[in-house]
Amino acid sequence: MGCSTYMKNIAAITLTLITFAAKAQTQPLQTVDKVELDRYAGKWFEIASFPASFQKNCTCTTAEYTVMPKGYVKVVNKCNKKSPEGRLAVAKGKAYVVDTNSNAKLKVSFFWPFYGDYNIIELAPDYSYAVVGTVSRQYLWILSRSPVMAANMYTELTERAKAQGFDITKLQRTIQKDNCDKPTQ
Repeated sequence: MGCSTYMKNIAAITLTLITFAAKAQTQPLQTVDKVELDRYAGKWFEIASFPASFQKNCTCTTAEYTVMPKGYVKVVNKCNKKSPEGRLAVAKGKAYVVDTNSNAKLKVSFFWPFYGDYNIIELAPDYSYAVVGTVSRQYLWILSRSPVMAANMYTELTERAKAQGFDITKLQRTIQKDNCDKPTQ
């Protein structure tokens, strides 16, 4: 095989791989069929997430959602910086439902006018766990109503996220300790 043919084959293979990778990232993200926002409201513990600059050095991470009468969801994210005893960091935002048929697709903003995807892709029938991701597959969060999740459930949820195109090797477990709920300075 000549150098020219070899290079054409390499180019064709590369183009195919790039096309496949691009399609994997643009495939629609499957969300849950229905979310009752009043049941979803309340406190969630972050079990694991993809690293994000806005969560750098966070431990004991929680999110609390409150459905507001004006039609949006108040979001309060908290974490302790660097350790469970570290400084408390709080971020407040608003989320708006974009798909009112399911309530599973929202846009959230912590700094107006910037919004991010908030897609609920897994939700326990009893609302004991949830998995949230972005269409770009850049962000993923595994949430639970308690600070601990059974290993088999965690594995099951990560495998389903992987099937949706998320690179689960990027997941980092969140430190959740008994003293996470104690006030910090």
